[in-house]
Amino acid sequence: MTPAQMTPDNGADGKPNRPPAGLFSRKGRLRWVARRVIMAGVLFVAVLFGGFLWFANSVTSLKAPDGVRADAIVVLTGGYLRIEQALGLLRDGAGQRLLISGAHPSTTPNQIRKVTQASLDLFACCVDIGYDAIDTIGNANEINRWIHDHGYRSVLVVTNNYHMLRSLHELRRADPVTEFIPYPVVNSDLTRKAWFAEPDVLRTMLAEYGKVVLATVRDWIGIERGTGLRTEAATKTAAKPEP
Repeated sequence: MTPAQMTPDNGADGKPNRPPAGLFSRKGRLRWVARRVIMAGVLFVAVLFGGFLWFANSVTSLKAPDGVRADAIVVLTGGYLRIEQALGLLRDGAGQRLLISGAHPSTTPNQIRKVTQASLDLFACCVDIGYDAIDTIGNANEINRWIHDHGYRSVLVVTNNYHMLRSLHELRRADPVTEFIPYPVVNSDLTRKAWFAEPDVLRTMLAEYGKVVLATVRDWIGIERGTGLRTEAATKTAAKPEP
């Protein structure tokens, strides 16, 4: 190469010199990282959306089994419709005994019996009420304790359809030995209407799906969960009538 070919803009090979890639250039480190972050974000959103579709399909497909039998029945409080359904199963002989888990300490058996119009004899012989659980984890622990106190091996689980997957997750984590049979309470048939166009239903489904995701991630990571149970002092305080 002659000196004439070597200009300030050319290198020894005759090719133009290029400035080093800057932080914000097309091949810069920052843009490379930004692209990876965006791709990861898109993938994360896609997985979450796919998971929600799976969750929604599972919830809308849940149906109460016919002629089902188990050793006992448990119902997670959250509405009297659930309790009425569970009492109906008990009355029909679907289980030997019923536990109403997560009742407020100020609620008496007589109040529940009157609201559900259940017979006094049925309550006297075969219904237990748990006052310790304050959330779904607490329900699982309270139910687990009750199951092993009575030696049951199979249990019907009565709760709303949208709440069933998380309830079974917590129950099976607390007690992997017992057979838990879902008996969903369906307030309305979600398979026959565009529930995703109803804000209240969609909000409930999204909230419950978020709780399922958090519970799953918690167990994957190994985060210690609380007991979800009231202390004895808290139970006594909650049971006190307001002045």
